[in-house]
Amino acid sequence: MELIEDIQKIEKPFKNAVITIGNFDGVHKGHQALFEKVKEESNLISGTSIAITFEPHPLKVLGKKAPPLITRRDQKFELISASGLDKLICIPFTREFAAISAEEFIDRLLLEKIGMKTIVVGPDYSFGQNREGTLEFLVKAGKQKGFKVVMPDWVKDPETSNSSDEARISSTMIRNLVMDGRVDETKRFLGRHYQIRGKVVKGRERGGSKLGFPTANIKLHDELCPKMGVYAVTVETVKGNFKGVANIGYSPTFDDHLFTIEVHILDFKDDIYGSRIRVNMIKRLRDEKKFASIEELSAQIRSDIETARKILN
Repeated sequence: MELIEDIQKIEKPFKNAVITIGNFDGVHKGHQALFEKVKEESNLISGTSIAITFEPHPLKVLGKKAPPLITRRDQKFELISASGLDKLICIPFTREFAAISAEEFIDRLLLEKIGMKTIVVGPDYSFGQNREGTLEFLVKAGKQKGFKVVMPDWVKDPETSNSSDEARISSTMIRNLVMDGRVDETKRFLGRHYQIRGKVVKGRERGGSKLGFPTANIKLHDELCPKMGVYAVTVETVKGNFKGVANIGYSPTFDDHLFTIEVHILDFKDDIYGSRIRVNMIKRLRDEKKFASIEELSAQIRSDIETARKILN
C-alpha cells in the first residue's frame, strides 16, 4: 500500500478510483468491512482501492473535546496497510480545510484530483463544512456528476444482515470497553486484542530488587489507557514475543502516588531499556490493592503470574 501525505503530489487522477473516507479510529471490524467492500468494487472495474483519512482528528482542530484515540497515527497506518488497499491518502486537517464545502470537496478533491468513480460509505456518513455532505447529498451529487455511491448490505439493513458486529460496532463502544477494563471483549470488535505501545524507561527499580519480579516500565505512547488494575498480557519486544503480567496504576502498597505502567515479562531476562514494546491486553485479572507488606504483595504477584499463565496457554 502506498501512503500519500501530500495531496499536491498526486500528479494525475488514479485509474477508476474506488474510495472510502473516515477517521478510522481503531480500524475496527466495521472499518475493515468497508475496506473489503472498496476492494470488491475496485475489482469490478479494474480500479484503484483507496482509503482517505485525516490527521490530526478533526475535533482537536475544531476546538471541541476529542476522545482519546484507540489507535494513534502509526498504528492506524499499519492496520490500514494490512487491509490490502492500494493507497492510503492522509489529508492534514486544518481549519481552512474544514471550511471547504461538501460540493467543493467532491469536485476539486475527489473527482478532479483523485479520479473517484465509486465511493463506499458507512453508517451516519457526512463530510464537508458543517457536515453538510450527508448521504442524501452524496447520492444526489453522484447522479449529477457521474459517480457511484455504495452502501454495504450491513449498513443498509443492520437488522437482517449476517454481519451484526459490523452493523452496531463503534469506536465509542470499544473506547468504553477499554476504559472499563473489559479488554477481553474488544477482540470481538477489533479483530485483534487492544494494544498499548510505549518506550521502556527507567522506573523506581523496585520490581526486581524488592519484589523479586523485574518489570519493564513503559512511557505510554497511546492516548487511551485501560482501567487501572492487573492484566494478563502478551508482549512484543525487539527480542521476540512473550507472555506477561501488567500493572496499571499507582502501586498503592508503596504509597508514592506515581502513576505507572509496569510489565513483568515471563521467562525473560534481557535488557530492553530504551526500546519500544507493544503490549496486547488479553484479560483484566483484578483491581489494584494496597497490601500490608511487601511479602503479601509478592505472594499476590506470584498468584497473578500463575493465573496469567493459565489464561495465556
